Amino acid sequence: MKELKILVINNYGQFCHLIHRTVRDLDMDTKIVDNTTSVEDILDEEPDGIILSGGPSMERVGLCEEYVESIDIPILGICLGHQLIAQTFGGHTSAGKLGGYAAIDVEVIEEDDILKGLGPRTSVWASHADEVTVLPDEFIHLARSDVCEIEAMRHEERPIYGVQWHPEVAHTDKGEELFMNFFKVCEDY
Repeated sequence: MKELKILVINNYGQFCHLIHRTVRDLDMDTKIVDNTTSVEDILDEEPDGIILSGGPSMERVGLCEEYVESIDIPILGICLGHQLIAQTFGGHTSAGKLGGYAAIDVEVIEEDDILKGLGPRTSVWASHADEVTVLPDEFIHLARSDVCEIEAMRHEERPIYGVQWHPEVAHTDKGEELFMNFFKVCEDY
């Protein structure tokens, strides 16, 4: 695979720098970008893909909704990024039953682009303090768990993906594979 330029949008989550390091260690050109950076400045970077990091709250997502609505390149939302994508397209989020970080067994419903080779089940590290509770109309449900029905989703037409879990942490099985699958989407787009 050729080297791609992947921007990691900083939503002030504790794993943002780990996402950046994982992407870099997978031989991609990557940069952490503040979530208040204008769409024009994002596009000036000529990225092949964008990763929306996790973070503490929707109140701190800056311009991420604008990025999702107006930038036509592959986007992967992780945790808060996943929730933001759902809300942007009319889905709903709420507090989860489980709360903090824990190992979760995820059932892959559809081994779509980013989940190729991860099913039928995979063990992940996730926080469910907040979670997607209603899938947006234009999205396909990709994965679920005993604690969260919507663990992963993708847009029906646009290359927009969301996962509740953290593929960048060592506790997640096949996390690097998920990133490589996303990079393949970026390369083919």
